[in-house]
Amino acid sequence: LLFLSETGGKDRRSGLILTIPLCLEQTSMDELSVTLDYLLSIPSEKCKARGFTVIVDGRKSQWNVVKTVVLMLQNVVPAEVSLVCVVKPDEFWDKKVTHFCFWKEKDRLGFEVILVSANKLTRYIEPCQLTEDFGGTLTYDHMDWLNKRLVFEKFTKESTSLLDELALINNGSDKGTQQERERSIDLNFLPSVDPETVLQTGHELLSELQQRRFNGSEGGVSWSPMDDELLAQPQVMKLLDSLREQYTRYQEVCRQRSKRTQLEEIQQKVMQVVNWLEGPGSEQLRTQWGIGDSIRASQALQQKHEEIESQHSEWFAVYVELNQQIAALLNAGDEEDLVELKALQQQLSDVCYRQASQLEFRQNLLQAALEFHSVAQDLSQQLDGLLGMLCVDVAPADGASIQQTLKLLEEKLKSVDLGLQGLREKGQSLLDQISNQASWAYGKDVTIENKENVDHIQGVMEDMQLRKQRCEDMVDVRRLKMLQMVQLFKCEEDAAQAVEWLSELLDALLKTHIRLGDDAQETKVLLEKHRKFVDVAQSTYDYGRQLLQATVVLCQSLRCTSRSSGDTLPRLNRVWKQFTVTSEERVHRLETAVAFHSTAEKILQECPEPEAFSEMDQFDEIEAVGKSLLDRLTVPVVYPDGSEQYFGSPSDMASAAEHIREKMKLVSLKKQQLRQPEATTPES
Repeated sequence: LLFLSETGGKDRRSGLILTIPLCLEQTSMDELSVTLDYLLSIPSEKCKARGFTVIVDGRKSQWNVVKTVVLMLQNVVPAEVSLVCVVKPDEFWDKKVTHFCFWKEKDRLGFEVILVSANKLTRYIEPCQLTEDFGGTLTYDHMDWLNKRLVFEKFTKESTSLLDELALINNGSDKGTQQERERSIDLNFLPSVDPETVLQTGHELLSELQQRRFNGSEGGVSWSPMDDELLAQPQVMKLLDSLREQYTRYQEVCRQRSKRTQLEEIQQKVMQVVNWLEGPGSEQLRTQWGIGDSIRASQALQQKHEEIESQHSEWFAVYVELNQQIAALLNAGDEEDLVELKALQQQLSDVCYRQASQLEFRQNLLQAALEFHSVAQDLSQQLDGLLGMLCVDVAPADGASIQQTLKLLEEKLKSVDLGLQGLREKGQSLLDQISNQASWAYGKDVTIENKENVDHIQGVMEDMQLRKQRCEDMVDVRRLKMLQMVQLFKCEEDAAQAVEWLSELLDALLKTHIRLGDDAQETKVLLEKHRKFVDVAQSTYDYGRQLLQATVVLCQSLRCTSRSSGDTLPRLNRVWKQFTVTSEERVHRLETAVAFHSTAEKILQECPEPEAFSEMDQFDEIEAVGKSLLDRLTVPVVYPDGSEQYFGSPSDMASAAEHIREKMKLVSLKKQQLRQPEATTPES
């Protein structure tokens, strides 16, 4: 429990005061000797020259221990000790023995020993230089001083060791050759302690030493820094300056080393990227030259290419990172590394861009091949659909359905034309890309592989062209057949229409052609109109016959039987026979009416001499014709199949018969008038 007063306490000669407290426990003289050596090493030589005043506090110890300590001072610090003050306890010591012994040994000890009570110590030392333990006023905290001293000792030890390590590292970096410098740095690259921590500790210690007041002092008592602190401050400042200098050099060495290490790592990574891209990466592309022969094959090649791209993307990511690192180093502006960095950057960029271009070219080629095969498959399906449509026999219900089918056929053929045109465009584009593949070539001759791809593409296009040509030929045949069928249906429809027209003419003849005329002139006009009406019916009948003959020819050409012409011809003939019978009856009635009206009008209009009518033959003839005409009006038209049909309605026939009867009455009256002269002539 020995300490050097850190309060700045001094004796009247300005010598430092060394206090040695003793206790009841056993005191190790060896430890005491070591502690004294350490404490005496702290002051400067100038302070040591002024001597020490040693206070041995024996109030809690025994005399023999005090004596041993005093004698030990002779061996440890005989020259530096000027006065030894032994503070005695309140209990009585043998004064004669103790005083006599110290006085007797004064010359041999080399310093004066005084046995004094604590309250009388101020006779030799000023109270302001004594602590409270000895009745003084000097404020002192031993633990605070001890902690500061430990910090100082630790800092001194660490900083000294660190300075040696940094000097070794820094001096090694100044060697001549680059190889020696790197080897030296490698051996001593990391210091044993953190320089930043040591510097921080030193700055904190210096701040503590430079402050004007104890951290734990109270009452505002002023004080002066002790000699050990005054001595420690320049030591700390010198160590800090040396540390900063060496640490700055060390940081530069580390920066250079880090830059060199970073450059070497970049160079190593660059070579890894370049070697992989020019090695395994290029080899992967060399083995992938085909385009596939179908959509599935092209998709499989695309999937394989995506796997290759995925592997390349990992290296491209490394390239991006390296490029950023190189750019950062170039921006740092170290001229000695600019040439090497630019060369690495250029080499890396050339290889990566070349490989990326090859990947993009391969991807575009596979995409073009996939599009080509997709168009080829669509065209093949269209041709299959068209061929299937052509292979099915046509059995339409009517001409409209045939027209619709023909339109659909033409649309499909047009779609096939567009598909073949698209296939040629895709194929030519793919051939152009393949022809450019030789410029990439991946370091190998691709002529043979390209020939296989070119032959495949051209083969697909030629095959599609042949299939399309065959379908066109079949379409031409089918088109002709369908046009004939349209014509057949048209002929059948028109023939049926002719039958309808002829039936309508027959119906009109029976229902509207009933008048016989009021006189001969009108009847002749009706007869002339009837002949024209018969000509129209004849034309309709002939037209229907021609259409039915055309259907027979078309059926023979199409090798099919008409569905409607079989009953159309009998219907046409039946209606025509009915019309012929009816027309003949109409002509007979009109001719009879003409004869009747002509004779009647001649008789009624002429005024012949009585002798001209001596014979009554004409009157009998007129009556006979009139009765015959009236009889025909009541008789129906009998057709070949036995069916009967009347002209007009009964009222219409009654009206016509009434007109004839009236004219017959007029003729009869004329006859009577002519007979009266014959009766009177003989009597007269």
